[in-house]
Amino acid sequence: MGEQDTGGIPAGRGNGRPAARRGLAVAVWSAAALAVLGAGGLGLAYVKLDANIESVDINTQLGDDRPRNIDDGSLDILVLGSDSRSGANRAYGRDEGVARSDTAMIVHLYEGREKASVVSVPRDTLVTRPECARRDGGSEPAAYRAMFNTAYEVGGPACAVKTVEQMSGIRMDHYIEVDFTGFKKLIDELGGVRVTTTRAIEDESSHLDLAAGTHTLDGEQALGLVRTRKGVGDQSDLGRIQLQQSFVKALIDQVKRVGVFTSPQRLWGLADAATKTITPDSELDSVKELADFAGGLSGLGADDVQMITMPVRYDETDPNRVVPVEAQAQQVWQALRQDLPVPASATRDTATGQAAGVIR
Repeated sequence: MGEQDTGGIPAGRGNGRPAARRGLAVAVWSAAALAVLGAGGLGLAYVKLDANIESVDINTQLGDDRPRNIDDGSLDILVLGSDSRSGANRAYGRDEGVARSDTAMIVHLYEGREKASVVSVPRDTLVTRPECARRDGGSEPAAYRAMFNTAYEVGGPACAVKTVEQMSGIRMDHYIEVDFTGFKKLIDELGGVRVTTTRAIEDESSHLDLAAGTHTLDGEQALGLVRTRKGVGDQSDLGRIQLQQSFVKALIDQVKRVGVFTSPQRLWGLADAATKTITPDSELDSVKELADFAGGLSGLGADDVQMITMPVRYDETDPNRVVPVEAQAQQVWQALRQDLPVPASATRDTATGQAAGVIR
């Protein structure tokens, strides 16, 4: 059976590429909310944080050929985890000169900002990728049955956004990207994240060895957890998505639990790390814009967030790939377009990674 609002659903079955290659998109709450310090008008601190931020101008690159921007009070944000192996990320594998968006989450914030839905898009989903501008300035033709994460590889953030918008019919209001080392720094600055594993997880590929029980994970351990595939469920990427979604909920709870905004020292460290870590779109490229945006998220807790995965099934010709279950995927997109919760029927009887419940 498929699952909803627990830890997700799908992505390719296990024997595709070797070591797990992804950082976690820490979800928009931690990426944006931790920049709130700048809103306090702290002079030089504000300027320093602003200088940390590097952004990408999605709107200019995509132009007007996009879904209609519906002004109903809701927001849609594409959050990507970059798997680049350059620089400090070389510790996690060979640098092949390209990066892929091996973790993708569409975050829908409902009108009033009291609820949110997060839809994970499996990296191995076979999609029709639209024509995109390449990083070198040329043009990449449209491709049928292309892996979803190749959109970022060939055309960067703008192509990833264009692919999501074509697939869902939903205009992305914002874009936020996080990489391996940035994710680790955020978790360490937060003081770790507490999770309970219901059984032992051991995965040499992600360098993770956790006994069953309650743990406060540091940045390296948290990265290992969200990268692990072989140590859980059916050893597929779908199981890894379920772990990632459970971890995001634990992260949201941890931010609230530690009282981040009552400790100036901790808040400064988090804000400094967050603004160095994320690559937002050009409409979130200042501390003030991030702070204003984060202010609307401060009331969200883990119980206010519905976690699902885009409904998929394993591909009949390649069990290492998945394809959308179109009728049910359209239920997901239609609900979000109408600012409604995703119905349980949208994820019923779709593929799962069998790792639900491994993290509480």
